[in-house]
Amino acid sequence: RAMRASASAARALASAAASVSSSSSTSSSVWCGRVGFDAPWFASMASSARVRTGAGGKFVRWVRPALRAVACDDDDGGDGVRHVLDSAHAAAAAAAAAALRATERRRAALTDTFGRAHNYLRVSLTERCNLRCGYCMPEEGVELTPDGKLLTADEVERLVRVFAGAGVDKVRLTGGEPTVRRDLEDIVKRVAAVPGIVDVSITTNGVTLAKRLETLKANGLTRLNISLDTLVPAKFEFMTRRKGQERVMASIDKAIELGFASVKVNCVVMRGQNDDELLDFVALTKEKPINVRFIEYMPFDGNKWSTKKMVSYVEMKSRIEDAFGALMRKDDSPEEVAKNFTIDGHAGSVSFVTSMTKSFCSGCNRLRIMADGNLKVCLFGNSEVSLRDAMRRGDTNDDLLDVIGAAVNRKKAAHAGMHELAQLDNRAMIKIGG
Repeated sequence: RAMRASASAARALASAAASVSSSSSTSSSVWCGRVGFDAPWFASMASSARVRTGAGGKFVRWVRPALRAVACDDDDGGDGVRHVLDSAHAAAAAAAAAALRATERRRAALTDTFGRAHNYLRVSLTERCNLRCGYCMPEEGVELTPDGKLLTADEVERLVRVFAGAGVDKVRLTGGEPTVRRDLEDIVKRVAAVPGIVDVSITTNGVTLAKRLETLKANGLTRLNISLDTLVPAKFEFMTRRKGQERVMASIDKAIELGFASVKVNCVVMRGQNDDELLDFVALTKEKPINVRFIEYMPFDGNKWSTKKMVSYVEMKSRIEDAFGALMRKDDSPEEVAKNFTIDGHAGSVSFVTSMTKSFCSGCNRLRIMADGNLKVCLFGNSEVSLRDAMRRGDTNDDLLDVIGAAVNRKKAAHAGMHELAQLDNRAMIKIGG
């Protein structure tokens, strides 16, 4: 994205110089409108820059729009002809330089002090859910934010545009349960239409999803994560305090039928509740082209987490390999959340999200906006800043970017260990967003 922006600015600069230099008879001043690069290029009102401007080997060596001047190098590296630009070309050069500075400023806002660039934004659309999973929703429930204090569709779109302008290209819509929002299809369409966004996904429990999938896909939804912690209908009702296991399975099958780029099944594994179904979930991948993701049980407010309930990645992997043979590790990217594996002869794959025993903080590229508009730079951090309040008091997009950049700059190198996390104050998972 930075190189494309740089190229655009460079083309404008070359174009500004081309018309004044093309009439010159001096060989060193012959310019070409096509621009290539021999190195990353950065321009400012009074900084040096080297931009290849054609097969002839000419370079823009510096541009000072205030002086309406531009200099280039000869083929042999010596000083070439310095051209005085008229006001129109000087303005074009100034605009090109300013555009590049703005692009670099926006990108810097999403890069933290540890060099992690954040291109993945998760936006919670609601705190409401039609299930009551114990690890997400405390037994006593949660105090819901009044509707008037939740982000509107317009505010969601505006924030996505601000983040996209700073380098975000992936957006995941979460909840609560995002399908309880009647305007979900409209939000997906608006987010998918934001310039720079190439991937729009949702995390959902799938209970009411199947009938909406065709419209969601047509509106730009590319990927799905469907939460399912048991394949046994009676156990599903016990764990979620609601019925609906068969409808979740129907949503998974419908998503496969419609050909989504990725269909993942999220399974939070808890000892004594569903760890006896590990192999049954793996068996699903034999014929179904899905990715089953086994998630280590994590501590959040009110979910009664304990180490005794948590089944580690190492244990899960060992139990699966005892039954199915060696798992083959995929070549995961540095920012990948899960450890991904294939199984010989299976259409699908399995993964492990190891937040508790093998954290992946060093490659974290994710930021979260909660349904009430608070920005959370780390899932397990309790530091938040309200983007909703900033928008509603009239802040400009540049003001918002300053608030976002300051929060990103405070992001820590890693979250605490699992025992420390269990003692920290944090929201219930349903209020953070899955």
